[in-house]
Amino acid sequence: DAPVAGHDVIFLGFPVWWYVAPTILNTFLESYDFTGKTIVLFATSGGSGLGKSVAGLNSSAPGAKIVNGRMLNGRLDEAELKAWAEGLKL
Repeated sequence: DAPVAGHDVIFLGFPVWWYVAPTILNTFLESYDFTGKTIVLFATSGGSGLGKSVAGLNSSAPGAKIVNGRMLNGRLDEAELKAWAEGLKL
């Protein structure tokens, strides 16, 4: 559990495939203990939003709080990303 043990908030990014996260993310979440941690999702997609990503990942990280973050399509500068992360109030 070393990769996640020292963190309370984890940002998890991925490409959205047909309104869901790739199944490899379920494998990643099942490999570590995320109990008590907050997982913020962010993604890219050619045409869909985060869709059912939270629902599809919840069972793979029991005890964690998984929240929709945002789509990060296009070019975002450092200030925009910082404002988004700070606006989450985590």
